[in-house]
Amino acid sequence: MFEDSGYGQFCPVAKAAEILATRWTPLILRELISGSSRFNDIHRGVPLMPRALLSRRLKELQAAGIVERVPAEHSKNASYVLTQAGADLRPIIVSMGIWGRRWVESALEGPDWDAGVLMWDMRRRVDIGCLERPRIVLQFEYHDAPAEMRRWWLLIENGAIDLCQSDPGFEVDLYVLTTVRVMSQAWIGKLSLGRAIANEEIVLHGDAELRRNFSRLLQLSVIVEATSQPPRMQSQSHLARNRASGPRP
Repeated sequence: MFEDSGYGQFCPVAKAAEILATRWTPLILRELISGSSRFNDIHRGVPLMPRALLSRRLKELQAAGIVERVPAEHSKNASYVLTQAGADLRPIIVSMGIWGRRWVESALEGPDWDAGVLMWDMRRRVDIGCLERPRIVLQFEYHDAPAEMRRWWLLIENGAIDLCQSDPGFEVDLYVLTTVRVMSQAWIGKLSLGRAIANEEIVLHGDAELRRNFSRLLQLSVIVEATSQPPRMQSQSHLARNRASGPRP
């Protein structure tokens, strides 16, 4: 049961908003679309969200037919997976991100630049097939982050990627020195990753091959991926029909 009684309209926009426009719901869908499925993994992507509220929202999405809870065998853990209705929301959530990147700016000195959220997002976009090595260790250092959030490690080993906030104990192959603001802007496509490296806003130290292939190893966000694809061609007649007035949806 959702937290209010709805808009009292049959309009499909209103009915969709009753489900999708509740607080935190688009971010939960972003996490599911990005590949998170366990409760704790979803929560790591929305760390400021109370766990009880996350549980409630997941139940609401299940009731709406957008998410399915799949119990794990021989364990109390469960996975949350998108149904077909949920998977169909992917272009909508990505489009929200594209719109936000274009029209909504984060204050340079505001509280939204979070190294933990950034690293969790980046962890999911590492191309482990880019370089054939048994183990790769990347160390990130963010000069503008609080002391306890300044250093992070990505341990890539045996096809798995672990995000560590303490030294995993292996030799570091590549050091990445930058700021949360620069890396975040590169991550969402507001700043060219290559240009940031060339301008030494992102400094790479270590293995030469990893430095050369850094932009292949670390893929950017799904928003960048979506905007890099060529737009679909539309006929002039189709555009004219879209501009014409019509019944309210």
